[in-house]
Amino acid sequence: MSLTDLINADIKKAMLAKEKEKLAALRAIKSALLMEATKGGDGTISEDDEIKILKKQHKQRIEAAGIFKEQERQEQFDEEMFQAKVIEAYLPEQMSEEAIAKVVNETIAKLGVQGPSDMGKVIGAVNKQLAGKADGKTISDIVKKALS
Repeated sequence: MSLTDLINADIKKAMLAKEKEKLAALRAIKSALLMEATKGGDGTISEDDEIKILKKQHKQRIEAAGIFKEQERQEQFDEEMFQAKVIEAYLPEQMSEEAIAKVVNETIAKLGVQGPSDMGKVIGAVNKQLAGKADGKTISDIVKKALS
């Protein structure tokens, strides 16, 4: 079952259960996926693109929640965090920092990297290997620490 089909099924469940907040979050996800699917004209979207869209949606919710927290707007903060949690349920599980560090160290050894000047090579290789499983900023921080 594709992610889009799963979300459609969950929309129906949320409608039947009268879960307004969850329904709003699911509809926002579906809308973003449909926009991307119709962009190419054929109406389909790859699994990798689905994950990228969900990650983008999740990041937007977290950033918006941070802004609302700074402005002391608790109701909007709670809504954005709820939507972020709904989106998280459809994302692949993120790797721990220890597991990422292990992959980074293996990649550094494999590439024979010497110092911080080769950081881009390592980050690129690790990002390809861990696509969807780890946040880019976390990978960058770990690589920076490992090469310094």
